[in-house]
Amino acid sequence: MWREPQTLQAEAMEGREEEQKEEEEEKAEKIALWLKKIFGDQPIPKYEVNPRTTDILYHLSECNKTRDRDVSLVIEDLKQKARDYESEAKYLQDLLMESVSLSFTSLSSIGSSYLNALVDSALVLETKDTSLASFIPAVNSLAADLFRTKARNEEMEVELNKLGKNLTATLILEKCLREDLKKAELHLSVEKARVDSRISNIDFLKAKSDDLRLRIKAAEEQLSARGMDDSLSHQSLMALSERCKTMETLYLLSDSMEMLRLAELKQQTAPLKKKLESYLDLMPNPSLAQVKIEEAKRELVCNLIKFVNVAPKCSINFPLSSFSHTHIFFYSFSKHVLSN
Repeated sequence: MWREPQTLQAEAMEGREEEQKEEEEEKAEKIALWLKKIFGDQPIPKYEVNPRTTDILYHLSECNKTRDRDVSLVIEDLKQKARDYESEAKYLQDLLMESVSLSFTSLSSIGSSYLNALVDSALVLETKDTSLASFIPAVNSLAADLFRTKARNEEMEVELNKLGKNLTATLILEKCLREDLKKAELHLSVEKARVDSRISNIDFLKAKSDDLRLRIKAAEEQLSARGMDDSLSHQSLMALSERCKTMETLYLLSDSMEMLRLAELKQQTAPLKKKLESYLDLMPNPSLAQVKIEEAKRELVCNLIKFVNVAPKCSINFPLSSFSHTHIFFYSFSKHVLSN
């Protein structure tokens, strides 16, 4: 009979769900039996039943059963060893009685104490018997363990000394760090107070600047309403002041240049004056003297004309009367000489 795949999948899922339910029920029964065995007559504590707790308790029960089996096997092994030791002890006792008629009860107190000490030593050394061949390796092993323990103790002492030195250095470093931390905290508090003061000053200045900005705006509105010219504003006046300073600088530069030119002219006329003076000291030769005088006059007149043209441009404080008369005299004299 043919069935649809969906029906087959549904039946498979139902089968898996039934198997899971049966498995969970089986786990719950095992867990209940294990808890009854653990707690006995005491009531079992309540717990939340869900897949996670069920899996955890089931795993614990399985681990407990495995451990119980292992413990039972160890107990059986120990019981078997005890029976073997008892049979061997009985055999040895019978052998001593038959050979030398010696038993544990017939020993003196000293012998019993020696025998007990021998047995205790064998138990401590974990030897298989009390023979000398068993005691010597055990003592040697114990001595070797002692030497190893001493060496380990020495290494631990060296390491302990290193740790002590490191601890001392660490404590000193911690003390220094604490002092540095205190200094840093003190410096931080001072800086914080300074920053708070600056912040308060900045807030005050911001408020003051806002107030002044509003006042300036109101004053500008009032001035614009009254028809104030823009040329009277602060920026225009500052620009005008800069231009005035620039013009003044240029004027001073031009004055200095004219002064330099005037000084150069004076330097140029000085040799001519000296040369003229040397000619004046000579004996007069009418023809030659007349020629020399005419040349000197012409050079003097040229220099005076240059001087007359340059002097009014310079900012030199000459007396008004002397300047005007000198200017008029030399100007007319130069024109007369040049015309002749």
